[in-house]
Amino acid sequence: MSRLGVKSVVFHGETCLGELDTIPVKDQSFQFPNNEIRIHHISTNSERCHPLSVLQTIVAPVRCKLEPNLNSVPVGSDQSPLINLHASCFYELKTAVVLLGEEEIHLVAMPSKQKKFPCFWCYSVPFGLYSACLRMLNMRCLSIVFDLDETLIVANTMKSFEDRIEALRGWVARETDPIRLSGMSAEMKRYMEDRALLKQYSESDSVADGGKVYKAQQEEVLQLSEGQERVVRPVIRLLERNVVLTRINPENRDTSVLVRLRPAWDELRTYLTAKGRKRFEVYVCTMAERDYALEIWRLLDPGSHLINGKQLTDRVVCVKSGAKKSLLTVFQNGNCHPKLAMVIDDRLKVWEDKDQPRVHVVPAFIPYYAPQAEMANAVPVLCVARNVACDVRGRFFKEFDEGLLRKICEIFYEDEVVNLPSAPDVSNYLMSEDAGFVSSGNFAPIPEGMYGPEVAQRLHQQEGKVNMNAVPPFTSNNPDMKSGSSQLTGGTAANVPAQSMRPVQSSESIQTCLYLQLYN
Repeated sequence: MSRLGVKSVVFHGETCLGELDTIPVKDQSFQFPNNEIRIHHISTNSERCHPLSVLQTIVAPVRCKLEPNLNSVPVGSDQSPLINLHASCFYELKTAVVLLGEEEIHLVAMPSKQKKFPCFWCYSVPFGLYSACLRMLNMRCLSIVFDLDETLIVANTMKSFEDRIEALRGWVARETDPIRLSGMSAEMKRYMEDRALLKQYSESDSVADGGKVYKAQQEEVLQLSEGQERVVRPVIRLLERNVVLTRINPENRDTSVLVRLRPAWDELRTYLTAKGRKRFEVYVCTMAERDYALEIWRLLDPGSHLINGKQLTDRVVCVKSGAKKSLLTVFQNGNCHPKLAMVIDDRLKVWEDKDQPRVHVVPAFIPYYAPQAEMANAVPVLCVARNVACDVRGRFFKEFDEGLLRKICEIFYEDEVVNLPSAPDVSNYLMSEDAGFVSSGNFAPIPEGMYGPEVAQRLHQQEGKVNMNAVPPFTSNNPDMKSGSSQLTGGTAANVPAQSMRPVQSSESIQTCLYLQLYN
């Protein structure tokens, strides 16, 4: 044992490179197994990001330091294998990776004030996370997680349409206020019109709309695994109305669904992959049933430009009803760190507390109650979300380049680990407030159409064997439960508040715009 640490033998594969002393750091008690540092592989070289900047961004802890064992390296030996390893990693922005169970130990080559070469800092990282985040940071890419129902779409089956219409009839029968009565009647009419469309589609695989007859097109669903049964769905796309009709289980007409797409989705989708350049890695996190979620996403991303077929299984995450959504669950395969991610959802409280600062909350999409709400503001809701995502990305990489990267260049092997610079975090740049619809307290007791037992029961049962009454109860006193319907208290699109945004200093906005022009 040396004066400061434990002598460890370094191997690359089966080749012995020499010996280094393992030096402990504050608040860490770490030792390599059998005092052997077995390098499994060398990481991909970075195009622009120093390894320290990546490791700081993903909050990887420094487990120990490595420095020369003076008894093992002849003085002036510039060609020793360890010197060559250090030089290669330092100048090519790579790390030497040791695998220990489910974690990777990254040896980062450091400059030294005292010329203690070769010297390394050793970071602990969950398996695969470093490579994934290195690629994202080099590409100037962040992650974005979408909810589906009432965030990007609203979907209904015949059963859910009937439940909503029946509930509205009851409310209309009891209502005495003429303004509220007019609003309820108009809403019920919209439900009945869409129910009629869905009924046509369910019975004949065609619909008549605007004097034209549209027949279903057979669309083959991408197979997610070898041996999966071929699935072909009859689909009708009424693009001018932002309506799509599909059938979750092609063999069961009771699973026919009418889906309304939120206006401006195309604008948001185009931004995410504009000019063939991916600005965000896209994920979905929903409480819906999996087959339903996969089909809804297929309708939203028909060309698989946002999530390719090989990634779908991992990137469409379905959370059990009643459980909290979590970014750690979304990124459980080590493909991103929460600090590099933002969420688009119409509900905040369904997310774990630690993830809520990363959620951009949008007003719930309620096209039957307030069909003009999306266009009532100068900027549609999803265009606001696009602008927020653009602003977050610009600010994140502005701080990454002008703050973290510059400070990283000033760090030496001898510096204290506790004095490392802070890294950018997406939550620091989200400016949207939780601006939902103002409620006067009255809700119609209507269950959500494509949520819970209804879909689960229908998907795998033959036509005629389904319990049509299996609908989840509506819980009006649960603020996190999606009503799937409107607030039947009157009002028009004018009652829908614009999203509240914290003001940004004008000079800061100009700098951000210039930065976006540079990197977009």
